[in-house]
Amino acid sequence: MNKRNNTRKVMVGNVQIGGQNKVVIQSMTNTKTHDVESTLTQINQLYQEGCEIIRIAVLGKDDAAVLKTIVERSPCPLVADIHFNYEFALIAADSGISKIRINPGNIGSIENTKKVVEKCLEKKIPIRIGVNSGSLPLDLVNKYGWTPKAMIESARRHIEILEHLGFYDIILSLKATEPLMAIEAYTLASQEWNYPLHLGITEAGSHHTGTIKSCSGLSPLLFNGIGDTIRISLSTDPIAEVEVAKRMLNSLGLYDNIVDVIACPTCGRLEYDLFPVVKELEEYTKALKIPLKIAILGCVVNGPGEAKQADLGIAGGKNGGIIFKKGKIYKSCKQEELVPELKLLIDEYYQEWQQKTFSNNKTFYDKIKSGKKIEVNDMNMCCPAKNHDCFSCRTCSKPKVGCRSCLICISCTDCVNKKCEYCKNKR
Repeated sequence: MNKRNNTRKVMVGNVQIGGQNKVVIQSMTNTKTHDVESTLTQINQLYQEGCEIIRIAVLGKDDAAVLKTIVERSPCPLVADIHFNYEFALIAADSGISKIRINPGNIGSIENTKKVVEKCLEKKIPIRIGVNSGSLPLDLVNKYGWTPKAMIESARRHIEILEHLGFYDIILSLKATEPLMAIEAYTLASQEWNYPLHLGITEAGSHHTGTIKSCSGLSPLLFNGIGDTIRISLSTDPIAEVEVAKRMLNSLGLYDNIVDVIACPTCGRLEYDLFPVVKELEEYTKALKIPLKIAILGCVVNGPGEAKQADLGIAGGKNGGIIFKKGKIYKSCKQEELVPELKLLIDEYYQEWQQKTFSNNKTFYDKIKSGKKIEVNDMNMCCPAKNHDCFSCRTCSKPKVGCRSCLICISCTDCVNKKCEYCKNKR
């Protein structure tokens, strides 16, 4: 992994991007923005899945009119996606939006652009310029063809408009449908400008196809230190975009707040029914947001060695198997005992992680263990981010006190004894 490009630092609400900050996951709602409750429900779902910046479409006056309400109730920074009507950008800025996505060249006169820039300077709001391979200016297409060069020149036009007006809190994206085109365009942009880059493959397709295209296009860029924020664009539920983004970043060593379950591929050496075990453990750990690697191996050839490299692991066989913990043999078990024993170790690992995370605040940790109600004041030392607030349980949707950074759900009087995805794993 190459060192990340040291791009210009830009604040998007309370999230700083660029420089050596972590790669930030973004997504976009697919609701009608003027449907406030549906939009906020999806925003909360995305946020609790790990999305840190969320874009919403502002297509008409009815969307613009509800922005202030949505911003006030959102748990994370929001981006207003605006095309053609500069007045919506002004309304968005006054509504407390954290970033404007707008192309200066397509909102009319330079006076319109100047008004937007002045408002963004006043409100300290960055602007994202979004170049798309499918909507390049005709004169550039005639000159360069549908190429990365045409995308760069399109970006240059928009950037020069903003720079001429003294605006430099710019974020740039150059999305293409073809991964190779996107790789070249983003690489050229990283050589040309120091602005933070938002990575994405546009119109990538269905969950399966879009995941492959996005990972093949974005991974080489991230490996070479290019990219400050990402969106995995999929023709499916936006929650899936965040899930794929986390997995991709985790595979590149850029995201560790996730459980990684690795397993054998299908082969003739497999000696026990591995695949239901993998599915069961993925389901068991999906609500845990901790750095944990679990290996599920099904033969005696590679199993022991690979299991030793994980935090926890199983090397199973026909008559039984071995459980590994932190690289060492923990115990031998009968086949039917492997999964229950591993689940106990997972719970133990989580408790150790939780105790370590909250070690600076014994009162807070003791309250978690006892199931007592947690107040915001108890959380002053819960994690380095000190970013505490109320958020909603994604299962029961009731308000909870928790930490926005580690997304720990602490207590909920309505579902504390029910099967809330967060609570059931945190007590």
